[in-house]
Amino acid sequence: GWRPAQGLFPALHPVLAGIGSSRPPLNFRDFQFAQTMIFAIEEINNSSDILPGISMGYKIFDSCGSITLSIKSAMTLMKGQEEEQSNISCKKQNTVHAIIGESASTPTIAISSTTGPFHIPVPFATCACLSNRNEFPAFFRTIPSDYYQSRALAQLVRQFGWTWVGAIRSDNDYGNNGMATFVQVAQQEGVCIEYSEAFSRNEPRDKILALVGVIKKSSSKVVVSFTYHLDMAVLLKELSLQNITGLQWIGSESWITDKYLASGDGFKVLGGAIGFSIPNAEILGNTFLKEFWETVFKCTLPNKNETDVINPCSGSEDLGEIKNQFTDVSDLQISNNVYKAVYAIAYSLHHLFCCKNYDTHPDNMTCANLTSIQPWQVLHSLQTVNFTTANGESVYFDKNGDPAGIYELVNWQWSKDGGTEFITIGYYDASLPKGQEFKMNNKSMVWTGNQKLVVPKSVCSESCPPGTRKAVQKGKPVCCFDCLPCAEGEISNQTDAIDCIKCPIEYWSNKKRSQCVFKEIEFLQFTEIMGILLVILSLLGIFLTIIIATIFYYYRHTPVVKANNSELSFLLLFSLALCFLCSLTFIGQPSEWSCKLRHTSFGITFVLCISCVLGKTIVVLMAFRATLPGNNLMKWFGQTQQRLSVFILTLAQIIICAVWLISSPPIPIQNLKYYKEKIILECNVGSDVAFYAVLGYIGGLSLLCFVLAFLARKLPDNFNEAKYITFSMLIFCAVWITFIPAYISSPGKFTVAVEIFAILASSYSLLFCIFSPKCYIILLQPEKNTKKHLMGKTP
Repeated sequence: GWRPAQGLFPALHPVLAGIGSSRPPLNFRDFQFAQTMIFAIEEINNSSDILPGISMGYKIFDSCGSITLSIKSAMTLMKGQEEEQSNISCKKQNTVHAIIGESASTPTIAISSTTGPFHIPVPFATCACLSNRNEFPAFFRTIPSDYYQSRALAQLVRQFGWTWVGAIRSDNDYGNNGMATFVQVAQQEGVCIEYSEAFSRNEPRDKILALVGVIKKSSSKVVVSFTYHLDMAVLLKELSLQNITGLQWIGSESWITDKYLASGDGFKVLGGAIGFSIPNAEILGNTFLKEFWETVFKCTLPNKNETDVINPCSGSEDLGEIKNQFTDVSDLQISNNVYKAVYAIAYSLHHLFCCKNYDTHPDNMTCANLTSIQPWQVLHSLQTVNFTTANGESVYFDKNGDPAGIYELVNWQWSKDGGTEFITIGYYDASLPKGQEFKMNNKSMVWTGNQKLVVPKSVCSESCPPGTRKAVQKGKPVCCFDCLPCAEGEISNQTDAIDCIKCPIEYWSNKKRSQCVFKEIEFLQFTEIMGILLVILSLLGIFLTIIIATIFYYYRHTPVVKANNSELSFLLLFSLALCFLCSLTFIGQPSEWSCKLRHTSFGITFVLCISCVLGKTIVVLMAFRATLPGNNLMKWFGQTQQRLSVFILTLAQIIICAVWLISSPPIPIQNLKYYKEKIILECNVGSDVAFYAVLGYIGGLSLLCFVLAFLARKLPDNFNEAKYITFSMLIFCAVWITFIPAYISSPGKFTVAVEIFAILASSYSLLFCIFSPKCYIILLQPEKNTKKHLMGKTP
């Protein structure tokens, strides 16, 4: 009950047929592909689930790896002039509906260019260029495009940290297109190519040796080889002869699982190689041909009419003892793609014969004519094929005729029996999100030199640690660079940083230039040595002032105290205590209240102090004038007038400070200009006019007081206070004159320290110059503390 074949569906594949010295030996690898196609067709013909009642036919042509023979065979298939090699009577069409093959990209490009205008599907080969629907509208494939493999190889190289690699390729469409994509993606991943060389097995040996020389002299320890397996065999031979080992090889699917390369000295050179292969599969069943038998057992199977045969086969040969690429069914990666290609065509025909509308007229729902199926219908139907093979693998095509980009990651490892094993150590799925395409078991990997723990390193320059940036070496690739430390205030917090990042204005770089840390905050603190010393001096001044005030109060009825205007003396001591106290407001972290308090309290207390000294000076002058006959000036500058003068002079300063606080008061600020690595916390005076008005007012009173005291210093009196006032005001003015340049030039907290020192120095000068002589007489020379002595009536 089998319907005869309604047409032939030939397959084109590079099977090297024949035996003897005039022909090349049988290629077991390609022969296995052809047998897989035959097995798939027979499996379909014996199935009732797909194309029931319809038999598929085939023809196999030997292209011998020649582009010319490939095109010739394709033309022969399209014309349908080849003699039928079958005893089955069938109705055939003039042209085939699909061509399976070649496995090599360059012949496939030639075939697709020839058959494309006739819309004959050609499902095989890996070159990414074949996905161009404008140039190759009829091309489909069950094997992933090299576009995915090239990108996967670049990502694999970068994942292991290799940024300096060599690249070699077959000088054909497979190698050139695959390597072009690899180089492009590798550069995007930050990988540099030290050299990129193309070669062919048919080239003179000198050119192969030149390539070996380039590999030998290079500094990169990783070589990416996008080569055809026959080209790789030629190169491997020269590498083995020159004993070039220790390189980490990254291979394309064409050779990474080739057992011929792994035999002999292959592992010595390529041991530990890593690369992508087509996912393996299990295909049950095999069919053998006469040529295979003769090649394997090196004997001849005689025909019926042959009687004189040299070395005839005995018939007792045992295939179970034979181990080669054909009998090895453990690696059927490429064969499985042949298997899927045949089934894809079968399902396409199945859809057509099952009355699905693939006609050009959308409203026509009739079944396709069994005797007039055109290749373009098969082509159109292939685009919608979606089925699952017996081993659970899904088969479908995208808009470019490509399947999903799924690969196994294979590693060459030494087996226990002394051979080479291709161990699957991971998978790559291009359909997964970026960064999740790889699934690897790094612990099971073996590197070149049979190393398991140490990952090979291949870089032009060692990575730049955090705190440095990369500076490309002139005339060299970007992977060759020097590591320059970041400048102050800049950091790099990652390895191999291209630029240093400038820290925010309130941050600064640490010593390693790897992190921005908050800038050191500087202000005069109570806990530091300089702050402690200034606090001690301030408290000592207050303590001495209190002691002197106590002495004066205790001896307030003695002539010395009375003669020097005791009321102004006590007020002066009080103002000096305030001066010592106000210096403490300059220590500590500036705040709004402390900034306002420190400047205003300083201005007011010093005016109060100078007003008292000025009052005492005027009293001395008035007292001397009052002793002259007919002079009664003291009545105009009595106790009331003295108090009123001090109040008015101080009130003027209070008004200036009030206006200052209302209009533009001092505020705390962060000074970021003086130091780059520090933040100075200081008080901004706010209004410069008000600030200088306060200082100017103090300076004016001080100058006036100094002049009056200087004029009264030589007045005849046993205890003339004017000369002490003169000396104290001389020190006072000298301190504040030197304070101005020191204040301007001092950085940071030293500015505040200078200001405090000026306050303390001037306060101590007034305290000691005015009151120490009186305390000396009161405590140590009480005999001089009499009215007679003061009047000059004692001898």
